[in-house]
Amino acid sequence: MNNSKCAITHKRRRPKRIIRCIYVVGFMDLFGVSMIIPLLSHHVKFLGASPTVAGIVGSTYGVLQLFSSTVVGSWSDVVGRRYSLLTCLLLSAFGYGLLGLSTSIALFVLARIPVGLFKHSLSICRALLSDLVSEKERPLVMGHFNAASSVGFILGPVVGGYLTEHEGGFYLSSFVCAAIFFLNAGLVWMLPWSETLNHRIDANANSKTKTSKTYDGLKNSVQQNCLDKNYIRHPDAPAVHSRANGGWGWRDMSIFQSAWRQLTSVWMRICMVASSDMWDVFLVRLLMAVSIMLYYSNFSLAMEERFQLKPKMTGYLISYSSMLGALAGCLVGPVTHLYGNNMSALLLHSTALTCTLIFLYATAPNVWQVLLTSTFFAISTTIGRTCITDLELQRGGAQASGTLIGAGQSVTAVGRILAPLLSGLAQEFSPCGPPSLGVVLGLLAVGLLFVRTPKWDSKTKVKDKSPKQ
Repeated sequence: MNNSKCAITHKRRRPKRIIRCIYVVGFMDLFGVSMIIPLLSHHVKFLGASPTVAGIVGSTYGVLQLFSSTVVGSWSDVVGRRYSLLTCLLLSAFGYGLLGLSTSIALFVLARIPVGLFKHSLSICRALLSDLVSEKERPLVMGHFNAASSVGFILGPVVGGYLTEHEGGFYLSSFVCAAIFFLNAGLVWMLPWSETLNHRIDANANSKTKTSKTYDGLKNSVQQNCLDKNYIRHPDAPAVHSRANGGWGWRDMSIFQSAWRQLTSVWMRICMVASSDMWDVFLVRLLMAVSIMLYYSNFSLAMEERFQLKPKMTGYLISYSSMLGALAGCLVGPVTHLYGNNMSALLLHSTALTCTLIFLYATAPNVWQVLLTSTFFAISTTIGRTCITDLELQRGGAQASGTLIGAGQSVTAVGRILAPLLSGLAQEFSPCGPPSLGVVLGLLAVGLLFVRTPKWDSKTKVKDKSPKQ
């Protein structure tokens, strides 16, 4: 009786300490990255690269992210969030530190490789947050995490610009960024990971009360299920020796066997996502990612050509939009509550609003209409980004949250590759060509949502009714 009361108490208590620490990790992550991003193109030219070579070098990161996002996300499902997050942070820190030593184009490309392969710390943080909260709390927590990360992205360029004014400023900024990632790794190492395991066990208490009545029995069964399912020890669980049961003990298993089983489990998870009926969600994500990137692709140039706006004023407008996007993260929770957590309906409305705002921007007769559209555009895109991530987790299941979030990042990476090409072609016709093409892609996404949303809702209702039957 006491054990069951203890389980209920733990289940209702959200691990707030670890969630707040993850917010800090997200803030510091984008704070460090945004110090470097504006300086990369200038440094490549400083090293003597031609515009073509600079473009190829710049695309290296996107290509590596395309292929590594899903793999690393799935790997975090297999080995656990702690060690995968630590690995990504430490190898990213190594890459940024190597960037601080890049005195040639070859070293610059070499430094971008570990960052392109392992800069997935934000995706793993999102997967960890989805593990820690219920489905109803997830949009609120994800919105706060996106807000914290966006604040870091706003402040980082200011610090990076200040450091660049000193001699060797790029190299100093790179070392500072590497130090930030090392600090992040230290913070992750010191997180109360025991709360993560206990909360994960408590979250499964309702579905397993018939098979396991006590808290301790449930804890043991969950740990054993992790062993049986993934063939590896969960990083937060104690070592289990199964020689007495005729199996392999962990100390008897070679490193190669463990690595092979991890790779097998990762491959199986990726194949499950690839063969699932989620093409519509990922297609909506791709269409809207390209549409939004087309909106921003030639924003500064279009403002100068259409309204003779100086770059300084355009910079203020972009900063204003970025600040609103950060604040909009705090609105995700109340808005989803207003919609009764109907994420498919909210995604449809936010996508339609985003498409309308891009059209108003493309046809704006003056700067004031651009300012108005930028205000609501930042809010609609922030809500839509949270909705699509939540829908991916709803459709695919929380058990593979890392794989699903990684797959979503791979889809966005495809958008990053396509958007510059489409933007260049559209600008041949008009400065308003890129946003006009974005409107077309947005309309395709809205049409797809109109067709598929009723099917999503029907599947959700069947899923909700199935436990009661």
